[in-house]
Amino acid sequence: MFETILVSACLLGLPTRYDGRSKTSPEVFNHLREKNLRPVPVCPEQLAGLPTPRHPCSFHSGDGVDLLAGSGRLYRSDGREMSASFLRGAELTLTIARLTETRAALLKDGSPSCGVHRICRLQQRVAGQGVNAALLRRSGLRVYSEADL
Repeated sequence: MFETILVSACLLGLPTRYDGRSKTSPEVFNHLREKNLRPVPVCPEQLAGLPTPRHPCSFHSGDGVDLLAGSGRLYRSDGREMSASFLRGAELTLTIARLTETRAALLKDGSPSCGVHRICRLQQRVAGQGVNAALLRRSGLRVYSEADL
């Protein structure tokens, strides 16, 4: 019997990143096979309706936890605020988790959506959580990144 797990689609080889590429991870495939896990590919940014490729986004203040609390802000590289879109993508990802009765997520670290341990704020890598990772964790899912394998 397989257990489902949400997995950042880019880690599974799907070209969903902002630059239209993937971040295929053999370690992720090995982990899924070893643990008998069935991946449910998700890209919160695409679920929110953002195009691929798209402008890179970065936090200008806070992180995903702060954005959920109403104090963080996320912007595109051209200056357009994207906070609402990232919240929408995270909410849709949580809906998928509930529909598939998924209790864990394996996400791409460093992403403004999926960052588990680190994010990009003002073009620098800093400790923090992405919006999607923060919402899933707050909702009781076990959340970890490819760096944790």
